[in-house]
Amino acid sequence: MHTYSFEKLDVWKESIKLASNIYNYTKAFPDDEKFGLTSQMRRCSVSISSNIAEGTSRLTNKDKSHFMTIVYSSALELLNQAIISKELSFISEENYKSIRLEVESITNKINALRKHFINS
Repeated sequence: MHTYSFEKLDVWKESIKLASNIYNYTKAFPDDEKFGLTSQMRRCSVSISSNIAEGTSRLTNKDKSHFMTIVYSSALELLNQAIISKELSFISEENYKSIRLEVESITNKINALRKHFINS
């Protein structure tokens, strides 16, 4: 079976793990948040890995760089939603810190990847 280039990226692997964690954390959210923060956080976390995959398929480095900017923005959007979730006591301090560390790692790698595409 063929392995695509995005599947080899550590940042993509981390983003898949983050999405899995977000799905697990949001299972405990109140039922009335099903179409609110639960849905938002899940879609946002999936968007990170999806845009990494889509971005690596682009032909020009300018397009690739643009997609990495979208990924970075989605990661910060997810962090904002995690902050709100913590303030509302939907997630524990421990889970919040875990999300924050994962987002920090992903955004650092995305910045490096974006710079690579810009400078290539």
